[in-house]
This record gives sequence, structure tokens and C-alpha cells, in this order.
Amino acid sequence: MSSESQERRKGRGADVLVVDDEEDIRELIELSLVRMGLGVDAAGSVKEAIKLISERQYRLCLTDMRLPDGEGLDVVKYINEHCADLPVAVITAHGSMDNAVTALKAGAFDYLSKPVALDQLRALVKSALEVPKPQLKEGKPAAQLTGDSSAMQQVRAMIERLARSLAPVYISGESGSGKERAARLVHGLGPRADKAFVGVNCGAIPENLMESEFFGYRKGAFTGAETDRDGFFQAADGGTLFLDEVADLPLAMQVKLLRVIQEKRVRRVGDTQEQAIDVRIISATHQNLRERVEQGKFRQDLFYRLNVIELKMPALRERRDDIAGLAESLLARLATDAGLRPPRLTERALKALLGYGFPGNVRELENILERALALSLGDAIDVEDLHLEPQDCEGAASRGDSANGGPLQDYLDQVERQAIVEALGKTSGNRTAAARVLGVTFRSLRYRMERLGMKGDKNDKLEAGDLD
Repeated sequence: MSSESQERRKGRGADVLVVDDEEDIRELIELSLVRMGLGVDAAGSVKEAIKLISERQYRLCLTDMRLPDGEGLDVVKYINEHCADLPVAVITAHGSMDNAVTALKAGAFDYLSKPVALDQLRALVKSALEVPKPQLKEGKPAAQLTGDSSAMQQVRAMIERLARSLAPVYISGESGSGKERAARLVHGLGPRADKAFVGVNCGAIPENLMESEFFGYRKGAFTGAETDRDGFFQAADGGTLFLDEVADLPLAMQVKLLRVIQEKRVRRVGDTQEQAIDVRIISATHQNLRERVEQGKFRQDLFYRLNVIELKMPALRERRDDIAGLAESLLARLATDAGLRPPRLTERALKALLGYGFPGNVRELENILERALALSLGDAIDVEDLHLEPQDCEGAASRGDSANGGPLQDYLDQVERQAIVEALGKTSGNRTAAARVLGVTFRSLRYRMERLGMKGDKNDKLEAGDLD
């Protein structure tokens, strides 16, 4: 033991407590930690570990799952009850993923598999010792999840706890409920905030390209592979990989993903060597993943590996107290982006929003307000400007579908585009005149055309009042 480590022991205690009844394992880990400049204490049983934890202060605890007088879970539970700020990781036997998942659910922030890989050990220790106490401050990522309802307060409180852990998180919720924003907040409040956050839409990648996109490839691995290329895992190394719409992964890819998550190693397409990766996995889908498992469309072992901790995002109709505040903040941002003065919502418009079902959740609210902002006249948005779809009291009548069976936003965009085309036809393509026909300002028309990807007459002439 170095003199520096011994001095640490005289004070508040060593940096790390290693709990394992195998002396060779303890010595291997201790030597690696000492080389990192850390002081180490060792214990060979649950009783000894708890005694040391109660007497001294540590920055990290590493515990084996199998101990002579109990389990590593006993150490994890004691730490959670008596010193919750102490991060604890477990060491499991090779292939014992059930034990690892159980430990993560009990409060461990990460795990290592035997035989212990030193590169993974160092990555784990660095992550653990950098874990900050989450603070939700103005201007921080918390601003991405607004709302004072009890449902959102519970979500933010859960995110604070998740940010300290490296355990895989599964975010469930309807489309548009803010799953990706929640994932970014978990990342932004954790020890990996300064590392990469890589978001992947699993349903948007062709099946024949999935392996090379996720794991990368070596030059010459296939036709067109002219240089080495990293995949999503390598790009997220040290940070967070967000698997959005994970339910859309084909079964063949699920097998490969499971192995990478368990082994913490990845092999590029066309390579013979594996490389260690240090990635936190956060996944999400609007589908019911448990039903997909029951239907045989999603592997049960992968489901339990991803769903270590579940974060449920509430639908907007389940937190109606937040609608007024959300609408105000969204309108302010949308108006600023468009170079306009933020309009106000009339009482009638606000009442209509409060009674609407929002099958598309916050994303739909934003689309509704964006459309209303572009087409409204004056400094106020009234109920007629919202163009809300008729729904039943639960908001389930259309579930985002229009009368012709298409998605609501696509249908509304189609109607809007047709109205603009007809107005431009009547005015020989002059947007200033077309704006008058539609009863909107030139700026509003230009904004809508840009959003819809429509091209106008570059020779339009502005007249007085066009930019009001």
C-alpha cells in the first residue's frame, strides 16, 4: 500500500471499499485502483463490509455478489438505507446477468463481470467518482421538462435518482410525451453530461444496415466500405446511447444487441478483435414492450436487460394543470423563432385547449400552436385559430387520425397547402396578394410556406403593413 493511500486511511478512510472473499480478486482490484491514485480498504464478508461502511466514509464500494455470510445485495441494501450518496457496484460471475439486473434494481449503479477486465474497471471507477448530486436549476436541462403537476414532479424526482446511476433505463409513454427529452435530462444531470449523447431511431434503419450502423465496420468489410467507420456504440463511448423505438428492432439484431450490452464489448463488421465500450443504455418506445414479448416479437432476456428501471412519461391529458403554462412557453419560443411578438391566448382558446384530449401529447400541442401562430391575425389567438379536431371527452375519438384516415398533422398540412396553392393561383403566384386572400400577413404566409416546403415568387414586392 502506498504512503499516500495510508494517509488517506488516517482521515476519513480510503476512497474505495472492495468486498470479495477471493484474495486474488481483491489484490488485482486493489493494485489497479492504487495505480489510479486511490486508497483502498478490503473486506471479505458482508459483516466486515457493513462494519467498515458504518465507521468510515468512502467514495465507492465494489462488492462481489457471493460472500461467505450472505450476498452482495445485503451490502447494496445497507448502503441505500444508511448512506445513499455512496455509489456501489457489484461484481458478478460470468453470465450471471440475472444477478446483475437484480442488483441494479436494488440500487447498484453498475456491475462488472468476472473475470474482471481492467479497462472496464477503470471506466466504472472514473464514472462513479464523478457522479454529481443532481440539481435542477434554471437554464439547465430541467427546462426541457416543464410543468408543476404532481405527475411531472414525480417524473423529475425519478430522473434525479436515475441520473446518479448507470443502470439501463426504459422510458415508456405515448408518442409526443417527451421520452427523448427525459432521456437527455437523465444524461445531462449525470456524470456523463460532458460526454456524447447519441440518439438512434431504431425503426428508421434498414435491417441490412443495422449491424454496421450500430457496431461500425472495417475498411473492405463489404462493397463500399472504403474506410474504417465507427458505429453508434463507439460514438457514444463514455456517454449515453439512446435507443428510441427499440421495439422496432428485428429479432436478429436483438440477439447481437443483448450480447454487446452484457459483455460491454463490440466488434466491428469485418474485424477479428473486440473493443471494450463504456456506454449507458437508455431505451424508449411508445409500444407496449411487454405485449411484444408475449407475442414473440421481442426477446424476453433483452427486455429484462433494458427494463432495469422504468420511467413512465405521463400523457398530456393526465396533467392538464400543465397545459396553460406549456402553451405560454411554447408560444413564446415559437414566436421568437419566427421573429414575431408572442401573441396571447384568449380565454376561449385556453378553455378549448384544456378540454382537448391531445392524442399527440406535447408534440401535438406544439404543432397546434405553431399553426395558429402562423395563421392568426392580430395579437391574440382565438379558438377558431386552433383548428382542433372534434373528440370525445377522453380525447380518444380520433387518436390522431383525421376523417380521411391519415395522421392528423399530415391531413392538416394537406388542407393548408391546398388553400395556399389556390390563393397563389388566384393571384398569379404573388404571395403578398395571396396573403390578403387568405386573411393573413405576408410574414405568416411566408413562414407557413417555408414549413410546408413550398416555393414562392422571389419577385414578390412588400407593401406597407405586410410585416405587421
